[in-house]
Amino acid sequence: MAAARHRRGAGPIVDSKSAAVAELMLEVAQCFFRIRALGQKTGLITSWGGGAFGFMRSLALLGPLTVPQIAEMRPTSRQRMQRLADELAAEELVEFIDNPKHRRSKLVRLTPKGDARYRELNTRLLSIASTMGVALSEPDIRKTTEIVQHLSDGAKNRS
Repeated sequence: MAAARHRRGAGPIVDSKSAAVAELMLEVAQCFFRIRALGQKTGLITSWGGGAFGFMRSLALLGPLTVPQIAEMRPTSRQRMQRLADELAAEELVEFIDNPKHRRSKLVRLTPKGDARYRELNTRLLSIASTMGVALSEPDIRKTTEIVQHLSDGAKNRS
């Protein structure tokens, strides 16, 4: 069992599963930075940052939402999402509409221009995705997605 459990410096005893999870976390982080660089190179991440596509995607998939609802779905502040909503509104990609459930908290929805931009960016993303992971099977990709989601949920619960 000595091979499965070992001590590194004054740190905790690490088993092979813990080491594997740590390695996965580091690989996901490295992958994120590479994907972000690719997004910047291909225009998926624009001057307003990577959050714009995700923000518009939420609205495209879920319909109108409040800024607090959008912020709750992300690891970021309501204030950051408000700035992003304002920036997207200035570009006429989203608009603020009355919320029948709450007078002061407006709903944000895609404009026709925003919907077209979202569809354009999504098509570009799918085009890039079609050239990546060609050696992987769809079930392996879906299982990996599930694993990364569990890892993400664990990190969210600890933050």
